[in-house]
Amino acid sequence: MSEKLYLYPVWVRLWHLTNAILCLGLIVTGISMQYSNPQYPLIRFDISVNIHNICGIILTLNYLMFIVGNWTTPNGQYYKIRVKGFVDSLMKQFVYYTVGIFKNAEKPYPVSKEMKFNPLQKMAYATVMYLFLPLIFITGWGLFFPEIIIRNVLGFSGIQLTAILHTVIGFFISVFMFVHIYFCTIGTTAVSNFKSMINGYHE
Repeated sequence: MSEKLYLYPVWVRLWHLTNAILCLGLIVTGISMQYSNPQYPLIRFDISVNIHNICGIILTLNYLMFIVGNWTTPNGQYYKIRVKGFVDSLMKQFVYYTVGIFKNAEKPYPVSKEMKFNPLQKMAYATVMYLFLPLIFITGWGLFFPEIIIRNVLGFSGIQLTAILHTVIGFFISVFMFVHIYFCTIGTTAVSNFKSMINGYHE
């Protein structure tokens, strides 16, 4: 029988579920706005804008819950990166994902109470949560209140540069989300990691 570790308290599961739903809503409405066609709309443009804005506002509040939760609970320790030996650990995990996993090799960094994320996961999650999301919020709120954006940046439209950065970061977050969903299937079973977000236990 596989060992179960309680790694996902209620607040993490609620934050994660809310985050997933809102990100999917932002991706769908963002794509709809980016490739809008009045004759064949995925979602009508004005409706997409309203849904996108509402999801963005709620996601900002949800992110604040994540920051406060990581600051006031032990969950924040899982995102801390120790520089010493980190590159070597990244390579070891990369080799496991590209070679070892297909040979049923032993995991170099099994999940434990002390280490919820392996080095590659930690780097990816820390980058998304502490770099990409703040950038998507800053540019998103800037587009929501365009009067606060610098009008001219080295001869380029400040609003246009903000919109481009928002779209590019949104693309990277979208890619991360779908890769994240795929890697969630690599568990004790194909659905065990998804169950973790329901009952809080990692097998």
